[in-house]
Amino acid sequence: MFEDMKQVVKDWTDEDEIRKYLSRLLDKEAFDKAGLIYGMGHAVYSISDPRAKIMESFAAGLSSEKGREDEYGLYMRVARLAPEVIGEKRRIYKGVSANVDFYSGFIYSMLDLPMELYTPIFACARIAGWSAHRIEELINAGKIIRPAYKAVQPLREFPKR
Repeated sequence: MFEDMKQVVKDWTDEDEIRKYLSRLLDKEAFDKAGLIYGMGHAVYSISDPRAKIMESFAAGLSSEKGREDEYGLYMRVARLAPEVIGEKRRIYKGVSANVDFYSGFIYSMLDLPMELYTPIFACARIAGWSAHRIEELINAGKIIRPAYKAVQPLREFPKR
């Protein structure tokens, strides 16, 4: 989606042009005509996806290191504008935000990974969680489980290399 957007949106700083593109996505007139803005929204995290905030910080640092700040700026504008456009077009006001995968493709691109590996990497990162979820489903007779997370360790800095 972002590759298409980068071709169609001529001025990545023009918020009106970005809004129009996002609106066309939702109207099934752009990209794959699915009516979706990929990387926006989550079934549980409506206000914000805490994982996305961590990914965004990595994207910020890596974009600076790789000289791709303009592209990072486009991502940040889309992250800010998409919830507004979704709210207007779909009348969804409960809250929509960028999810963890909003930034992952951009990060993979900056790491020079081939696009063909994006989906397998996405899947590998989730196999343990999917497996644990399936085991819980079997144990709990199909009941939907939305576990809470409570950190038991003090917050610490992630080591930078």
